[in-house]
Amino acid sequence: MQIEIHKGQIDLSGEPILNDINLNITTNSRIGLVGRNGCGKTTLLRLLCGELSLANTESDGRFIAISGNPQIGALNQMTFRDDSLTLLEEIRSAYTYILSLKSELDDAERQMNESPTEDNIKRYTDLLDTFTREGGFYFEKEYEAAIKKFGFTEEQKLRPLSEFSGGQRTKIAFLKLLLSKPDLLLLDEPTNHLDIEAISWLEEYIKNYKKAVLIVSHDRMFLDNTVNEIYEIEHGKTTRYVGNYSNFVSQKKVVRAQQAKDYEAQQKEIARIQATADRFRYKATKAAMAQSKLKSIERMEKIDAPDSYDNRTFKATLEPAVQSAKEVLSVNGLTIGFNTPLATLSFNVYRGDRIGIIGGNGMGKSTLVKTLVGKIPALSGTFNTGALVMTGYFDQQMAQIKGEETVLDNMMSAFPALTEFEARSALGAFLFSGEDVFKTINMLSGGERVRLALCKLFRKSPNLLILDEPTNHMDIISKETLEDILASYSGTLIFVSHDRYFVKKLSTRLITFDAGDARIWDFGYDEYMLRKTQQSHEAEPLPKNEKKEKKSYTTPLKEKAKREKALKKAEEKIVELESRLDILKQEQQAPENLADYQKLSELQTQIDECEAQLLEQMELWEGLV
Repeated sequence: MQIEIHKGQIDLSGEPILNDINLNITTNSRIGLVGRNGCGKTTLLRLLCGELSLANTESDGRFIAISGNPQIGALNQMTFRDDSLTLLEEIRSAYTYILSLKSELDDAERQMNESPTEDNIKRYTDLLDTFTREGGFYFEKEYEAAIKKFGFTEEQKLRPLSEFSGGQRTKIAFLKLLLSKPDLLLLDEPTNHLDIEAISWLEEYIKNYKKAVLIVSHDRMFLDNTVNEIYEIEHGKTTRYVGNYSNFVSQKKVVRAQQAKDYEAQQKEIARIQATADRFRYKATKAAMAQSKLKSIERMEKIDAPDSYDNRTFKATLEPAVQSAKEVLSVNGLTIGFNTPLATLSFNVYRGDRIGIIGGNGMGKSTLVKTLVGKIPALSGTFNTGALVMTGYFDQQMAQIKGEETVLDNMMSAFPALTEFEARSALGAFLFSGEDVFKTINMLSGGERVRLALCKLFRKSPNLLILDEPTNHMDIISKETLEDILASYSGTLIFVSHDRYFVKKLSTRLITFDAGDARIWDFGYDEYMLRKTQQSHEAEPLPKNEKKEKKSYTTPLKEKAKREKALKKAEEKIVELESRLDILKQEQQAPENLADYQKLSELQTQIDECEAQLLEQMELWEGLV
């Protein structure tokens, strides 16, 4: 499979949205597509899906070429054919080919059992090889793991699609898209609304995906972990960079710096030659030499001045109007939830803390912050704010406001004491300038509504900032801007986020939610992930209501030796199982066994058991490295 776009131009309503698109996708491509909000990323995906066509394909060598008749999959193409089907039935429909193979294999086995002729045996063994190669013995385990990682329970697997919410239906469609394994998988912001566990599963799935993937994402860590080339759309054209997102950032700086240097050097040389030619062009004896100099300028391969970065972003500072007391928040036996408890927590927050809240969807993250700001009542327990604490709160509902009120009126109604000049100055810092302030709220994009909400929040100058998913709808530059503002903020920060890079950069403490258990960690994301990977549960504090067990002392060296011993044992077992598997497969293909159905059946049973054991050992090994 190959898809190539050369000098592509896409027009919408007669206006060029993209004017110089060059893109090459091959069978195993891992491509990240990045750029500012509104630059045309989704438009390019629509072109690849066949929803749009190139403009002016007959001029200037513009074309799109597709070879191999690839199957292209995108979320907007996924539909449910029957809402009465259960979640499990809908997910299994992604494996149409494997299920048809299984049916053929069962039929071949039946025919071979009834009449073990050479043709029947060959048909069975050929189908068995294909079934094995296509993952027929593992597909059920694959979709069971995917369903679990995406947060669906055993009970929900058997519920009809009609009973799921819109957000849940989107996740089901997304799962089906992934598991259907198209030749080109187009993912537009795939980590939106996924929790960290689901994102980690998705990363591993994409790493092992055998076909092409093109990802549009503002999740920097996700791009770092999944792609090996980046196409950036800027000023309507694409530029390709080899490597993941971090490599792209470094390369772009180097390329721009070198281009600027070369451009400046060439301009100086052109100016020098031009000055020499101007000096002698009117002297009869030097006219020929002057003309030659001018022609040398014409023959030069001109170096373009580097385009200016499209780095427009909001510019704001955030400092508390007053300093709070040292103890900002005291939480004691606080049970959160609605009709049933989700978690119970006790912790203190001190001035300057930056607490990141992470965990699965529906576990209680947003419920906790909504409880702390008084949006929903606690089921039991107490929490108290310290002296002089001024709380500022942001959630996604603020980014979904609607109305015919203008941006300027909305700002002035929130702050009646402001003059129009002061309100426009404040809005200008968040990129609402000129006529933008007269847009109605209904005309704003998701990102613009987030900026308006942040503008009003920052204007209050709180000393305790509580944010629930503040980076949704933000592009990467906007995220980096917000990170820098919050990193220099001298107040106290509590935030919910699924953006691991955001959590990693800002958090000094963590609250984690996992299956009804909420824990407080007095360190940031890197240390948390290290401990989680090493499974160092010895260092975890016991819940207060749990009886203290006898202490078990250990050391890092002892723990390391223990892990290395387990790792060595798993590696030895893997080698042993792989060797046994090779022997069994060779025996299965031996000429004297090909006509012995009973022997083939016994060997296949042993192979299946061996492969299952091998898979278990590989998973154990991956958890130890």
